[in-house]
Order: sequence, then C-alpha cells, then structure tokens
Amino acid sequence: MSGHSKWATIKRKKGAIDAERGKTFQKLTKELYVAAKGGDPNPLNNPSLRMVMDKAKTANMPKDKVDAAIKKATGASASLNYESIRYEGYGPEGVAIMVDALTDNKNRTASDVRSTFTKRGGNLGSDGSVSYMFDRKGLIIINNKFDEEEVMMTAIDNGAIDFISNDDCYEIYTEPNSLSKVKDALESLGIYDYDMCEVTFIPQNTVKLDEEHKTKVINLIEALEDLDDVQDVYHNLEI
Repeated sequence: MSGHSKWATIKRKKGAIDAERGKTFQKLTKELYVAAKGGDPNPLNNPSLRMVMDKAKTANMPKDKVDAAIKKATGASASLNYESIRYEGYGPEGVAIMVDALTDNKNRTASDVRSTFTKRGGNLGSDGSVSYMFDRKGLIIINNKFDEEEVMMTAIDNGAIDFISNDDCYEIYTEPNSLSKVKDALESLGIYDYDMCEVTFIPQNTVKLDEEHKTKVINLIEALEDLDDVQDVYHNLEI
C-alpha cells in the first residue's frame, strides 16, 4: 500500500504549530514529570518514562530540560499531582474527537474543554461515546531513505503488525507493548530519527469533508490542542 502519509502530515503540522506557540516542551515536561514521579526515575526500569523521553527526543527537546523535569519529579519538592482525564465528543459534522489531558484541577480543565467544544461548533459526549471508533496502536514514522525491504522485515520480525510505504516515509504499526521492541530493532539498522514514535489512537474509519467544514473542525482541534492541560487530541477527520 502506498501514498502520502496523512499521519506524518498531521504530526509535522501539529509540531510546527506547537513549537511556534511554545507548547510542545511544556506538554512534554508535564508528561516527563508524571512518568518519573509514578515510577523509577531510571528510564531503563521505567517503560513509560522511556517512551516519553523518546517523544521528547523526536521533538528535539533539549536534554537539560528533560533532565530537569525528571529531577523535579523525584525531588523532595515534587508536590504537584496531575490526573489523567479523557474527554470524548463530536466536532462539526459529527467528527469524532478524543481529548487527553493532564491536570491538577479537574474543574478548570473540564470547563475549558467544554467551552472550547461549544464555541467551535462541537459538543462533549459521555465516556465511551467515540472511543470505540479508535484502536490503540504503536506508530513509528520514519523517512523512506532507508532500504524498504530491510526495514519492513526487521519491523515485522520484531512484532510489527502492519507496514505502509508512502511517497516520503514508512509507517510501522505495532501493538502498544511491542513499540519499544520494534524501535530497538530499527536502531540496530542505524535508524534514530523519527517523525513519530509513540502509542496513539488510530481511527477505524475517517470522515471526509469539504474544505469549508474541514476548516471548522481543524479550528476546533487546534483550539483544543492550545489548552494548557491538553496533551493530545485524536480525531477521525480525513486531512
């Protein structure tokens, strides 16, 4: 299967927007804090922390900022307690949207998310109202300058469940608990740079809209991403 990677396009665009607004490192700092505080500060013994550190590396987050977030989480003054919350709802034209947040104030976050949905033509739903439309998978996206057959066979031999060759990249899908094994195998080939390497939610089907309605949905998605407590936004809009 081939074609231009919609996932890579979405992620690159999101990364550029977040970097411009100073959001990427802020969000990653919070994730690093939570992962380090909730387990061993040594990433070798803490898969969750290792995964967030990989995301930070992909986003070119400076090592000193990564180390500072981990140190803060394991220090005597680590008093912040973040709670993970998921919101589910619909955007304009019935596009399914899931929002993952880390917050120290549930009421504030719920109010911000609900208000953003409402102002942008969407509405919040109940738990489980759209999550059934997504599958949780590991996703690795790399430049296709590497030998396709070698990358594909290495990935599959180490647990990848799907491999897609696009015009400018390879998409490798895994079960969530196999992501690290596949990533380590790819590194044995000398692959260390990723457009994306994380566990995410993949829509089972996508919704195609005309440009006018698509713009309305994208405006909602970007407004949600811009909220301080929001870590990730998943949707089934075809970009």
